[in-house]
Amino acid sequence: MTTAEIAAALPASARLTVEGLPFPLLASGKVREIFDLGDALLLVATDRLSAFDVILPDGIPGKGILLNQISLWWFERTADLIPNHLFPDQAAEFARRGITDRDLQLRSMIVRKLTPLTIECVVRGYLVGSGWKSYQESGQVCGHVLAPGLAQAARLPAPLFTPTTKAAVGDHDEPINDAEGAAEIGPALYEQVKAVSLALYQRGHDTAAAAGMILADTKFEFGTDRTGQLVLIDEVLTPDSSRYWPADEYRIDCSPPSYDKQFVRDHLEAVAWDKSPPAPRLPAATIARTQEKYLAALRNLMG
Repeated sequence: MTTAEIAAALPASARLTVEGLPFPLLASGKVREIFDLGDALLLVATDRLSAFDVILPDGIPGKGILLNQISLWWFERTADLIPNHLFPDQAAEFARRGITDRDLQLRSMIVRKLTPLTIECVVRGYLVGSGWKSYQESGQVCGHVLAPGLAQAARLPAPLFTPTTKAAVGDHDEPINDAEGAAEIGPALYEQVKAVSLALYQRGHDTAAAAGMILADTKFEFGTDRTGQLVLIDEVLTPDSSRYWPADEYRIDCSPPSYDKQFVRDHLEAVAWDKSPPAPRLPAATIARTQEKYLAALRNLMG
């Protein structure tokens, strides 16, 4: 699909749940709902929005479609680095399983059943967000000791692999160091995950740079198949899992403007929310502006 076709398909209101499907619902996460297709899984990206690990009461209309289409675009462009969980012919899979609703197709992917790893794989190329806060307090980011005197949003000498625990909905992911990550999933697998995550980040950073954006940091998730092969799963390099900045507005000593939900985070910080449920409602202007940012990221990447 072209970006214009995707933009035209965005709904007027947020689709926060998926109802009426003839498939068992296995799980409902911060954004995605997962259905059991027997020999596969149906992953549906709703328009729900989370911030600080809390699901917000307001969604962003069409966000799930934008996330899903960006993920599909990136899965195709990273398949040489690592296999992913997609069934190759998504259109044929939808037809075979009687999934005809166009909105549902645009926000869904049919994927293989795999065993997810119990860590989330974060790569940071710039000193911002929770990494910046940690550096201010200790001079470290997830066990990585950094040189003194670095500025907020400064580019790091080399990208850092900073994994976290994988928390349940409503709980907070906790940063872990290399030793803790290796103990969690095994040293050999951990080193493989680390190398692939850094390679994926570099691919994302270089591609974003060509599109006039900076990929500051991102999160990947992986699983393994029955043979133990590592597979890229969930979403990849979307504005929900990544922090993109417009290159022409990049500055240090501040939190640069972004294409991701940092706009929502900044609003929530401004209203002094304690980051515990329930989250406050979002103003209509914040919802509209956030949708514009997601759509701008898609247009920049896909042309």
